[in-house]
Amino acid sequence: MSRAQDPHPNKSFFPFGNPFRMISPKGSRLSPQQLTVLHEFEAKLAERLRKLTPKSKDEILSFTWMTSAMASIRETHSDVLTLIADLELPVTDWDDKWKDVYLDISVKLLDICNAFSSEISRLNQSNLSVKCALHSLESASPKHFIRACSSLDSWRQLTNSRNPRIEKCLTVLDDLVGSLDLPKVKNSAKGKALMQAMYGVKVQTVFVCSVFAAAFSASPKKLLNLDVADVYSWAPAFRSLQTFVNEEIRVRFSSGRFSVLNELEAIDASVKELYPIIQGSVDTVKMESYQHNVHKLSNASGNLSQGLDLLAKEVDGFFQVVLTSRDTLLSNLRPDKIVNERVHGSKVDQLVH
Repeated sequence: MSRAQDPHPNKSFFPFGNPFRMISPKGSRLSPQQLTVLHEFEAKLAERLRKLTPKSKDEILSFTWMTSAMASIRETHSDVLTLIADLELPVTDWDDKWKDVYLDISVKLLDICNAFSSEISRLNQSNLSVKCALHSLESASPKHFIRACSSLDSWRQLTNSRNPRIEKCLTVLDDLVGSLDLPKVKNSAKGKALMQAMYGVKVQTVFVCSVFAAAFSASPKKLLNLDVADVYSWAPAFRSLQTFVNEEIRVRFSSGRFSVLNELEAIDASVKELYPIIQGSVDTVKMESYQHNVHKLSNASGNLSQGLDLLAKEVDGFFQVVLTSRDTLLSNLRPDKIVNERVHGSKVDQLVH
């Protein structure tokens, strides 16, 4: 994936000061219409957080839930574009350094998308070993059983290996956590409204990314417990989601499961049931059980492939929204200059470091 290296690794979203101080005179307030726009944005965010809270613990860390989570943050980022237009920004006095800081934040999100995309590709690659095993298991002969066992052993090894890009992603996530604090905006009602909305976007994004990072790295260390003040209307929905999801993930890690990801755990369960059968000879008595377990493994592998494909599309969709949001924000905040740093690409893997 390709993106220009950003030389400004600042943790604060606006560490140089307040870019909104020149928008309007001191003491300005949002119009009733603009206030409604902000409230509608926060109401949508709260509703998305409620919908993301699973009805059952079994839904957590299924690829269906993870796809919904990625779609949720993509939709919230898209809503920011509407918010900016409805608040009637631009800001005419955003210096080049503000642009650099925003690029740093967006580049970190692109890095995280790249890492998630690479992990999805890696899991798809390891699933090929399961498909090879299933091909061998079409014939119930000792020779083919040996090949199947070898393929399933390869799947375990590949799945348990660590992805260095995910490890790097954990450091990037730390930097994003450091950018959560809201900058002080004293003289601009529009600036305050945008910062308030951006805070909600960042909290939701960092939380979802931390859950993905914990699952993909097979470590609960990066699960976050973000403390959101009650002044935000979406805070109760967020706390409920965070508590429910984090508690279940920690329980899974402590239980010694093969994987906290549902689809990987399903494959492992099928493999464990098949091993005793294929390591011996399949007689007439065992044949029915053998065929049943091969069918279960085939379904589990198919569910993994389908889940990974859907998640990959949502990660790519979020990647594109981040690019569009960056371009739109810069265009609105700097209407007097042409932004020549647009990055184009239809897929995440088209960008190469």
